[in-house]
Amino acid sequence: MEPRPGQALVRTEAFGVSIAAWPLPQGRRCDRSPFRFEPGYDVVGVVEAVMETGGEREAAPVRPGQRVAALTGVGGWPDRVVLATADLVPVPDGISAEEAEAVLANGVIARRMLAVAALAPGDVVVVLGADGGVASLLVQMARRAGAEVIGEAPKRHLPFVRELGAVPVDRDGDLAATVHAIAPRGAGAVFGHLAGPAIGQSWSLLRKGGIVVSSGHDGRGEARSPMPTLFARITAGRLLPDGRHGAMFAGRRRDPRQFHAELRDDLDAVFEQVRRGEFTAHIARAFPLSQSADALRYARSGVAAGQIVLVPDEA
Repeated sequence: MEPRPGQALVRTEAFGVSIAAWPLPQGRRCDRSPFRFEPGYDVVGVVEAVMETGGEREAAPVRPGQRVAALTGVGGWPDRVVLATADLVPVPDGISAEEAEAVLANGVIARRMLAVAALAPGDVVVVLGADGGVASLLVQMARRAGAEVIGEAPKRHLPFVRELGAVPVDRDGDLAATVHAIAPRGAGAVFGHLAGPAIGQSWSLLRKGGIVVSSGHDGRGEARSPMPTLFARITAGRLLPDGRHGAMFAGRRRDPRQFHAELRDDLDAVFEQVRRGEFTAHIARAFPLSQSADALRYARSGVAAGQIVLVPDEA
């Protein structure tokens, strides 16, 4: 396996368990597509070789021996992968491969969802599924931004949500009562994996001008997109006087250069916050790659609080 000009050979150290891969043990994809799907949405590893665009092996823009992170989309689970150097973001010293993996895709998504909401200090926000990989980071980021956070989660994970700095609310409890007790006019934002009735329920928690921000799935790996409902809410927010509206977080750009630049900026910021201890990457459990099916079943079970990672099997 040799890199071509503009590519690097990366020995993988940690892999993410993407929501898109959750249904694989049941023999299907997240979107029920019949097309071939190779799991491995993101990866952290060490550069073994680099081929510059001019054809010579050099250390720029990344160097051999350097830990890097990348969003691969698919195919990130082999022990070695060849990736474009433009896709690689250096991981700062002091951050382990598992920590970097736990905030790689999750941190970017949480950061962009928060940016969409444009919160002001003192805003009250609701994070649904606050025990999850993305949501647990979003809780901490929102707290750092000065927001008061209400975190909804299963009863067994409420202590974890409280440790994150949120007001914990049992998933089977009265979320609306808690929100309106803390913010009688309603929340400034509601974040979560949203689909179906959950969008309308979230809408009812908002104050005038509030926003529902969805990451696009229902949190169980099901492809029940909230786009049509959210589009209706966005349109309503532009037409109705109360200004409540919905949005999706900003994902991949059509312009690859803009995508790489924004991804690098986001990851640099997330990694720096981790390095400074401003928030913690919570790893629920690390599985060896040979037990990936068990990891996917564990992810779907709802037992985990935080992010599940995969690591290569020991030689």
